[in-house]
Amino acid sequence: MDLQELKDKLYVAVLSDVLDQIGYKQQATRTAFHAFTGINKIIGRCKTTLWADMYDVDQNPYELELQAVDSCQPGDILICAAGGSNRSGIWGELLSTAARNSGCIGVIVHGSVRDIDKMREMQFPVFAVGKNPYDSANRQRVIDLDVAVEIDGVKFSPGDLVMADEDGIVVVPKQVEEQVIKAALEKVSAENITRDAIKNGMKATEAYLKYGVL
Repeated sequence: MDLQELKDKLYVAVLSDVLDQIGYKQQATRTAFHAFTGINKIIGRCKTTLWADMYDVDQNPYELELQAVDSCQPGDILICAAGGSNRSGIWGELLSTAARNSGCIGVIVHGSVRDIDKMREMQFPVFAVGKNPYDSANRQRVIDLDVAVEIDGVKFSPGDLVMADEDGIVVVPKQVEEQVIKAALEKVSAENITRDAIKNGMKATEAYLKYGVL
């Protein structure tokens, strides 16, 4: 099943439920992310960058972030692990353009973004925790890429499946991806049956006892 099919059929909460059930208890963020460009759902592969605040002149501004966007592959979602910093707007129109040209389908920023109107015009999916007009030069920079990073206690590893929607962000580790997707699709089907039964007059308790989902 390709990413578009998964996007159409699954959502963050059901993936989180399945991960919970198999013992992966810390795979979804609790921090509030906002879909700044109006596209409320994305799914793809983690392309990770680790950011740090800085307080001196950067001798090589943008070096690693440009390397990151230029090395994206089709289906990647660029993860900017910036510790929730609001020191600057680390992502904007030009990075979105370059990332899209490399096949990137969206970005998740644990920090702030800018050029929001331009990115909205581009219809480039952007999930972030804040907005800030300041440029990142001499304020924040990428210090590593293609490494495991952490956001809100959740580990994002390169190549992991990641989904973001209005409920939050969930990461499916590669080692359990097939199992989780199969179980999530089954759970969605069972939820649909349960919902229809309740719509048709069945009491919630009876529906839960019969179908086992809520």
